[in-house]
Amino acid sequence: MTPPDPAPQAMDPFDVGVIGGCGHVGLPLALLIAKLQQRVLVYDVNAAAVAQVSAGKMPFAEEGAPDLLAEALAAGRLRCTTDPAGLASCAMLLLIIGTPVDEHLNPELDGIPRALETCLPHLRDEQVLVLRSTVYPGTSAKVQQWLRERGKKTSVAFCPERVAQGKSLREMAELPQIVSAFDERGLRAARELFGRMTDTLVTMEPMEAEIAKLFTNAWRYIQFATVNQFYMMAESHGLDFQRILEGIRFKYPRLSGMPGPGLAAGPCLFKDTMQLAAFSQNQFFLGHAAMLVNEGLPAFLIDQLRKKTPLAGKTVGVLGMAFKAGSDDPRSSLSYKLKKLLRLEAKRVLCTDPHVADDSLVPLEAVLREADAVVVGTPHPEYRGLAVREDVAVVDVWGVLA
Repeated sequence: MTPPDPAPQAMDPFDVGVIGGCGHVGLPLALLIAKLQQRVLVYDVNAAAVAQVSAGKMPFAEEGAPDLLAEALAAGRLRCTTDPAGLASCAMLLLIIGTPVDEHLNPELDGIPRALETCLPHLRDEQVLVLRSTVYPGTSAKVQQWLRERGKKTSVAFCPERVAQGKSLREMAELPQIVSAFDERGLRAARELFGRMTDTLVTMEPMEAEIAKLFTNAWRYIQFATVNQFYMMAESHGLDFQRILEGIRFKYPRLSGMPGPGLAAGPCLFKDTMQLAAFSQNQFFLGHAAMLVNEGLPAFLIDQLRKKTPLAGKTVGVLGMAFKAGSDDPRSSLSYKLKKLLRLEAKRVLCTDPHVADDSLVPLEAVLREADAVVVGTPHPEYRGLAVREDVAVVDVWGVLA
């Protein structure tokens, strides 16, 4: 049974309220704010996550977070609730919810208004509302208009997160923070909050900040697509791409930042590239080309595996189901697409991951024992140098196996 919700008393004062605060972006930020000696109210509609965090347990992996969570709860600087009423006591609110694309690859625009509708009775004119989620350009202005139409003079700011999942606490202190707002009060509050986390702030207009975040993720997605295209070219001609990559990087600074090939997915890069494509009236040809390359890589890997061994009647193992190495997050992972395509050709597909919680997964030992062929889906550190039987066909785009 879910424990009773630890909702705050009506008069409890909080400095900051985090709406959607039990997620991968919201919770690390809430913990960091609590570390800065501010009282934080975490509001989330996910009752199970609220109960878990209230009990001192992180719902996902994040470097340094378990200790910060224990410290914040013990000091009384963090409280979690499914009741939005406590938001009324907060001087600043941070809105952090998922902003996916729909089945037509267009931005899903209903999530933010839906969240705000729930919170509306508890918003005050004196508050500052900071949008932290990646949004379609122009969304911040629409939020401000939405609030004004409902009689609220709440200041609106947009301050995008740009951290790597799992390293949020460290990177929020190391990386510059982009801040923007529609009035001086909102900008001053945003600069005060994020200026306590980092020494460097970058001030933009709200729509500049919105598109800057999309550019950041689309650039990374295109980089991965470029290398994946190179990988397909080389491997299609029987060449060892890892050797080529090592050679062109060696003591050559212009390519020092070139990423390696691999399944490029996760909850941000693909959908933010598609948001940018929608913003450009679907004239973002580089973004669409990147999608075709990255989304086509699982099929290419299967084709490479098929060249090594016939798959009909065979058992194929997939090592790693998270969307990136060292993560426990399987959202939008292309390993699941790889699994689906393999099931069309092989007799059995066995998947394993040391971090992901998924009842369909099997232990690594079972995969190594039973698989006739293996594809590396995620380059977890646990797989580095791992030896497989000599009679097993292997496709390892990441180059992590022995």
